[in-house]
Amino acid sequence: MSLTDSTMMPLGKKAPDFSLPDTVSGQTVSFNDVAGEQGTVVMFICNHCPYVLHIIDEIVAVANHYQPQGIGFVAISSNDIAERPEDGPEQMQVFAESREFAFPYLYDESQGVAKAYDAVCTPDFFVFDSDGKCAYRGQFDESRPKNGVAITGAELRASLDALLEGDMIPEDVQVPSQGCSIKWKAA
Repeated sequence: MSLTDSTMMPLGKKAPDFSLPDTVSGQTVSFNDVAGEQGTVVMFICNHCPYVLHIIDEIVAVANHYQPQGIGFVAISSNDIAERPEDGPEQMQVFAESREFAFPYLYDESQGVAKAYDAVCTPDFFVFDSDGKCAYRGQFDESRPKNGVAITGAELRASLDALLEGDMIPEDVQVPSQGCSIKWKAA
């Protein structure tokens, strides 16, 4: 596992659109399909990453808490499945169903969506306001495998609370996410 910090998309950047297959429903899903009335969380995750596995249950809990409040959620996996076959679409479906995802889990085979979002690690979180502009990008919380810090989703929760209250999310509280590097295809 290669520890990588997220690259932090510029605040205010419009959410890049996408059109990707949902590994559970089989439907093609766009940003507008998942956008919430109050905002949208786009997460880059994968099945095998220990950083994702460490927090996945709390990610689901956060989504279940905020979706009824008008926040849309979507997870995207962009890993090269030639390098990581366990991150393939069939395994993604099993992973999403076993974890009871209440949001789409999309497969970015071309890796173009990850590049458009400047995503470089799993997990990597992007929060967009109701106008589709980046309001937060960074870590879920300070917990990492084996660091002993409780898993709370504190940073993501605080950003969503601020968004729902109509407050700006200060840039100085936006800490890069850390996780496994996205497994890029060979050039």
